[in-house]
Amino acid sequence: MKGLVVRASALALLVSLATPVAAPRLARADENATMAGSAVKADIMTWLKDAEDKLTQLAEATPERKYSYRPGKGVRSTGEVFLHVAAANYRIPSFAGVKPPDGLDLDTFEKSMTRKADIVKALKASFDHVNAALANTSDADMVREIDVFGTKRSVRSMYLLVLSHNHEHLGQSIAYARVNGIVPPWTAAQQQRMAENPKPKTTSGAKTPAKPVTKK
Repeated sequence: MKGLVVRASALALLVSLATPVAAPRLARADENATMAGSAVKADIMTWLKDAEDKLTQLAEATPERKYSYRPGKGVRSTGEVFLHVAAANYRIPSFAGVKPPDGLDLDTFEKSMTRKADIVKALKASFDHVNAALANTSDADMVREIDVFGTKRSVRSMYLLVLSHNHEHLGQSIAYARVNGIVPPWTAAQQQRMAENPKPKTTSGAKTPAKPVTKK
């Protein structure tokens, strides 16, 4: 009996000594997850800013008369595409509890205005909204589970949807612009830089000497 008590006491001691060893490992795992979450959030912010800059540049470069252009019946016009992007920048973050401004009817928003100045202003305001929402989301909240269009997703996944939606319609807007003879401003700027600083021409007259043929 005495031997059993000794062995039980020894086992209890071993368990108590082992417990603190596991805690730092869990802490390191949580710390690594937080660091990874911060990196993902920073990447989303970077590429969302890229979409914002390019969509805004296209909206400003498109003449007002082209805002009514649509490639076919039942397809969104140029202006409606910009407003569709703006509406989504309000709607999608609302799944995480980020409320859009009072008075916005997101169901009819993309047809609520036609003037270029109003649409550009609305587009910029929507990016201010979604950028602030993302910036104010903690790393811990990025992994919170929410309902997005009837499917369980993390807040991080929701912001990835915002990002992909913006780039999807950036591509659409570039196509609309090109069809209407509008060069995207960032492309025009790159072409101008290349014209002002042409690459030096290589000498094309010199011939590479032929390798000698070795008979076997």
